[in-house]
Amino acid sequence: MNPLLAAVLQLLALIAALALAYRPLGDHMARVYSSDRHLRVERWIYRAIGADPAVELRWSAYLRGVLAFSAVGVLFLYGLQRLQGTLPGSLGFASIDPDQAFNTAASFVSNTNWQSYYGEQAMGHVVQTGGLAVQNFVSAAVGMAVAIALVRGFARSRTGELGNFWADLVRGVVRILLPLSVTGAIVLVACGTIQNFAGIHEVGQFTGGTQAWNGGAVASQEVIKELGTNGGGYFNANSAHPFENPNAFTNLFEILLILLIPFSLTRTFGRMVGSVRQGYAILATMAAIWAGFVLLMWATEFHGHGPAFEAAGGAMEGKETRFGIGASSIFAVSTTLTSTGAVDAFHSSFTGLGGGITMLGMMLGEIAPGGVGSGLYGMLIMAIIAVFIAGLMVGRTPEYLGKKISTREITFAACYLLVTPALVLCFTAAAMALPTPVNSMTNSGAHGFSEILYAYTSGANNNGSAFAGLDADTQWFNTTIGLAMLLGRFIPMVFVLALAGSLAEQTPVPRTAGTLRTEKPLFTGLLVGTIVIITGLTYFPALALGPLAEGLAS
Repeated sequence: MNPLLAAVLQLLALIAALALAYRPLGDHMARVYSSDRHLRVERWIYRAIGADPAVELRWSAYLRGVLAFSAVGVLFLYGLQRLQGTLPGSLGFASIDPDQAFNTAASFVSNTNWQSYYGEQAMGHVVQTGGLAVQNFVSAAVGMAVAIALVRGFARSRTGELGNFWADLVRGVVRILLPLSVTGAIVLVACGTIQNFAGIHEVGQFTGGTQAWNGGAVASQEVIKELGTNGGGYFNANSAHPFENPNAFTNLFEILLILLIPFSLTRTFGRMVGSVRQGYAILATMAAIWAGFVLLMWATEFHGHGPAFEAAGGAMEGKETRFGIGASSIFAVSTTLTSTGAVDAFHSSFTGLGGGITMLGMMLGEIAPGGVGSGLYGMLIMAIIAVFIAGLMVGRTPEYLGKKISTREITFAACYLLVTPALVLCFTAAAMALPTPVNSMTNSGAHGFSEILYAYTSGANNNGSAFAGLDADTQWFNTTIGLAMLLGRFIPMVFVLALAGSLAEQTPVPRTAGTLRTEKPLFTGLLVGTIVIITGLTYFPALALGPLAEGLAS
């Protein structure tokens, strides 16, 4: 079969599966976060942590819960890694060095899952399952909880209460992530993904001897790493490793897992604000950007120039022959337009413009469809910016979902937008200016600059994928990328929750003939344009020095 035709068929199958799951999953999540009923296992958890799920919290108290829970997670995971050498099930691996332990703890708690280590050569079973896999669940649930708090800010009026963080956290894990993960893990095991607690053993006969591999609870971690848009792989090769991603079907299934909750949350949003058409408008914006990026990636990867490209049928360097260019491109776009960061091909080996597309996907703010929870609240922030711009055009006070967007709300939204670019550009500039960090670059020139720009873009946007050419296991990169991940995750949450509290306190504004219809295609087009223009103005100079310069020179 023609590779491009095969890619198109896979894309259509993926869209059909997402369409089938969209309504039932979106409605289920709306019921979960709107219910007053608590399951028995949830009540046990509340008693264990000393939380009262019936208490409604204002935005500041909700934020304190988010920060306190995440801080405990960082300390626990850091300690677990530092003690690994004394723990059972460590497979003989030593304890993790302080700078790398900090980086990894920050990475998994912030839902980034950036990895500056070889998973199969560094982390034993206890750290993998009791530390990293647990954070895959709870960090995703934290993002979903913050998104739901913002949705409640739009849905409620004349109150500053946004719900209960602890109830939202527990429900997200127990009623959404765990059931889907169990089902997905069964599918992966049935298709060949490994699931065991085997030790290190030698396999196969290679030139000069055998190769050592260790087993692990891979399928259970693989499913939540994709479903929760986490991305950290059990093995260094991530989803390009056959133990994690055995064949073309599992590859497509993992892409489905990545996109499933972020797209479906738009339905949840529509149900909770009382207008499913508003959810469809956000969905259309996300889908248009995602599909456009897939087509752009296919154009760059299928139609390269030169005899090597022609002989291979496209840019096959760094890609698995099991998946080919088409599926690898869909995976790359999906993982960088969300906060997943998992890879089934190495982005450094994409064409110059193809690598730029993966970078641009993160620079958009990972909102199409974005991370679990973070994609929805990021897109709603952009919607507020879009209605503000529309209001300026017609000389009218902007409104969105019956709430006025005044100076206070637009200040919170603007601060949210400025945090991540400031982190990316400042850390990249510092790394390029100092003498030591540039020694970690494998390549020089534009591609070497792209390696560092990609690393901080990935870290600050909580993506976690790498350009696969940078030696990031140094004190400088472990520390600065760790800081970028924590600041890029939690400072924006401050502004999101403050905005949610401000919106919830408002009295709804009645719709008039001059109100912008935000459920119409015109608004979708305005929103897409706003996203592209803001990102372009922010990052274009940096992109021009890296992937654009490389792509135009090739």
